[in-house]
Amino acid sequence: MQLGYRFRFYPTAEQEQILAQTFGCVRYVYNWALRMRTDAWHEGRRINYNASSAALTELKKAEETKWLNEVSSVPVQQTLRHLQGAFSNFFEKVAKYPTFKKKDGKQSAEYTRSGFQWDAGTRTLTVAKLGPIKIKWSREFSSNPSTVTLSRDQSGRYFVSLRLDEAIEKFPEATAAVGIDLGINRTMTLSDGTRIGNPRYTAKYEARLTRLQRRLAKKRKGSANRAKAKRKVAKLHTKIDDCRKDFTHKATTRIVRDNQAIYLEDLSVRNMMANRCLSKAIGDCGWNEITRQLTYKAEWHGRTIAKIDRFFPSSKRCSSCGRIVEQLPLDVRSWQCPECSTEHDRDENAAKNILAVGQTVAVSGGTVRPKRTPVRRGKFQRRRNHSEKLSVS
Repeated sequence: MQLGYRFRFYPTAEQEQILAQTFGCVRYVYNWALRMRTDAWHEGRRINYNASSAALTELKKAEETKWLNEVSSVPVQQTLRHLQGAFSNFFEKVAKYPTFKKKDGKQSAEYTRSGFQWDAGTRTLTVAKLGPIKIKWSREFSSNPSTVTLSRDQSGRYFVSLRLDEAIEKFPEATAAVGIDLGINRTMTLSDGTRIGNPRYTAKYEARLTRLQRRLAKKRKGSANRAKAKRKVAKLHTKIDDCRKDFTHKATTRIVRDNQAIYLEDLSVRNMMANRCLSKAIGDCGWNEITRQLTYKAEWHGRTIAKIDRFFPSSKRCSSCGRIVEQLPLDVRSWQCPECSTEHDRDENAAKNILAVGQTVAVSGGTVRPKRTPVRRGKFQRRRNHSEKLSVS
């Protein structure tokens, strides 16, 4: 299976300068090609990858852009392939229109086999124009990398990503099935009673982040002090992101290891983020990332994963007798069924319903939607009542 392993590396001062120049050339060529293709589209012409590549050859010969030849040609050429892929995704309606790369954003450069050398015996990676780079190896692998991507995040850290063909060691087969209810008070509540709390990393560092952002706003644009303040803000954002990723990976791995079947709700997180009162808390939970990790880890280890319809009343439905209550505000965290008098924890009851409905979805292969009564009134409703009276008589 094609996998991507990412490692931290520490360039020398000379290598940092070469990397900065390489990132600049890659960014310049990407933005230049994007502008050229956009202008051609408005003029009624279409430019594909081959035409962009031919234009890049002429661009390197120009006197004012000869500095493009000072870096390796491999990442500069690869950025045209990335742009072609971005346009393909746009035309297939799976992504938005490509945007220009920013100087203060994440920087990356991809090298194919002709741009690097890998020595498996000494675990040495030698990159064109850079030489050997010092990598902090954090995991083992047996295959040879097919591509190498060097990147620098906004906090100034450098990473190398290797595309490898590795075999995944699958988890032992399990027998349990679990339904998962995603929430804010608790990130995940499982149908077996397990409760995974919400560490609330954004709220934990919010005061510090506010203080750093206030200092950044007072710095003069273009000054060295502003750059330092901006780096501090980026480092704190990176810390929050790393904490959230570590928590999510550990939780999802444990769930996939212990359960053979996993069932979730098909939530529309983008629409839920429109709620200005809850958007910050929802974003801090990372529901999309949890769903993404559960999906690909289940596929890796041969687990079954299914999603139930988002409109199914999992919280309002009694998991014991099936009674659906009419109203259940968000601030009600526990309730008693009026039919069977069972006491329910709101999230745990929802998880049990998700498990039951998810097993039905897995068998039928469809989606389970609640029965919805028509809400129209007037002439349509009068005709319906009249027909019911005739059928009774």
